[in-house]
Amino acid sequence: MPSLIPAVDVPYQPWTGRFDGDGAAHRRWWQAVAIYDGVTPATARAGAAGSRSVEGSQKPAVLLGFASDEGVRRNKGRTGAAAAPAAIRKALGPLAFHLNRSVTDTGDVVVSNGQLEDGQERLGRNVAALLDSGHLTAVLGGGHETAYASYLGVSASEAVQRGQRLGILNLDAHFDLRDEPVPSSGTPFLQMARAEAAAGREFRYAVLGISEPNNTRALFDTAKGLGVQYLLDEDCEAERVSDFVAGFLAGIDVLYLTIDLDVLPAAVAPGVSAPAAYGVPLPVVSAVCRQIARSGKLLHLDVAELNPAFDIDGRTARVAARLLDTLLR
Repeated sequence: MPSLIPAVDVPYQPWTGRFDGDGAAHRRWWQAVAIYDGVTPATARAGAAGSRSVEGSQKPAVLLGFASDEGVRRNKGRTGAAAAPAAIRKALGPLAFHLNRSVTDTGDVVVSNGQLEDGQERLGRNVAALLDSGHLTAVLGGGHETAYASYLGVSASEAVQRGQRLGILNLDAHFDLRDEPVPSSGTPFLQMARAEAAAGREFRYAVLGISEPNNTRALFDTAKGLGVQYLLDEDCEAERVSDFVAGFLAGIDVLYLTIDLDVLPAAVAPGVSAPAAYGVPLPVVSAVCRQIARSGKLLHLDVAELNPAFDIDGRTARVAARLLDTLLR
C-alpha cells in the first residue's frame, strides 16, 4: 500500500469527549477519529475527484490543522486564530458520529516567527499529496490566509492538473481581493486569480454573503474585473442562495469550499476577527453545506477565522464543528 505521512509541526493528539459506550451505536467523533498513519485505503485509491470515489462510496476524510494568525496580523485584524484548530477539535469531539466515511487526523502545520508563506507552502504540499491519494481533505484554520494554503494544494492536485474545472466558493462577508505588497488574510483570492491566470486557467470564484459596507468600491471593481460571482448578505434568502450555488456548481467539475466564519451574524459567531453586523443566517449556511455535500463535487474544504480568544461559551467553535459534521456526511 502507498504510504504518506504529512509533514506537520504538532502531531496528532488523541481526541476526548463524552463516553456513552464502545459500540458503534454510541460512537462520538472523539471515538471515531483516528491518527492518519500514512496508509492509503483501497477505497481512497479508487478515485481522486469529488467527495465520492468512482464507485460512489464515501471517500475517507483527512483533517489537517493550520495554526496561523500571521495573515490576520498583517491585515490589522484581531489575532488569536492560531488557536482555532484545537478549539474546533474540542467542539467536534463530543458530537455523535453519523458519518459513512472514515475520518483521520494528521495534526497541525504551525506558522511561527512570521513565516506565513513557508507555512502555506507546507500545508499545500500536504493537501496535494492527500488529494492525489484519493482523500477528501478538510483544513481547520487559522485566519483566512488558510485559503491560499488550501489553494496551493488544490491547484497542484492531479484533479486540477489534468484539466478538471476548479470552482472556488467562499462563504464570507469579504471578497479578500486586496492588492497589497505583502500577502495577508485579505489577499488570498487575488493571489489565486493571478496564479490561475499564470497557469492559463479560468478563475472561477464565487462569494456568498458579501457585506457591502465592509468592502470598498475598489474591491467591488476588482471583483467585477475578475468576473467574480457574488451575493450580498442582504440578498441571501434560502431559495436565492440555493439557485446561486446550483448555478455555480453546474459550471465546474470539482469544488474547493472555504468558510470564513465571519459570514455568520455576530450573535451566532462572535469569536472571529471581524464580527458581522448583519451576516447570513446559520440555517442558510447549513443548507449550502448540505447542498454541496450532496453534489459529489467537493474536493477540499476549510473553515477559517475562528478566534477562540473572542468566542463566547465556545459558540463559534460549536458552529464550525456543526458545519464540518454536515459537510462530511
